[in-house]
Amino acid sequence: MPEQDLTSVRKRYLERHEHSRYWVDFSDFSFFRLQPVDLYYVGGFGVMGWVEVGDYERAVPDPLANDAPGILGHMNTDHVDAMILLAKSHARIEAAEATMTSIDRLGFSLRLKTKDGVKGARINFLNEIAAPEDARMMLVEMVRQAKAQS
Repeated sequence: MPEQDLTSVRKRYLERHEHSRYWVDFSDFSFFRLQPVDLYYVGGFGVMGWVEVGDYERAVPDPLANDAPGILGHMNTDHVDAMILLAKSHARIEAAEATMTSIDRLGFSLRLKTKDGVKGARINFLNEIAAPEDARMMLVEMVRQAKAQS
């Protein structure tokens, strides 16, 4: 990585991974700039394929990327009952406990404690959202619809 970029890259890295302050300055820790020539995406069982380098270079971060930790904290502290309801209505999973583990413009993932053990569920939003403030409105609407159906 060019020396002139190191300070800004280090700052951005620590903003995202604050717990790495302990090792970020170790001599065996480095930052690298990748110049991809071929990309193969593996997203899980049956979700994989080649990604064009141009598509990758034009990709932008998910609009919730910076706000996701706050959204997860809020949902996991204040809205466990709502997540349990959403798991039942959208994933058909009866849960006693729910934890939101990720959220992005297309939906969110839950870790659910059920009578049969821990299960995971991915729940899609009703439509793609474009901004962090839209996540709240979407979740409220999904809970409203789930309550109306039950």
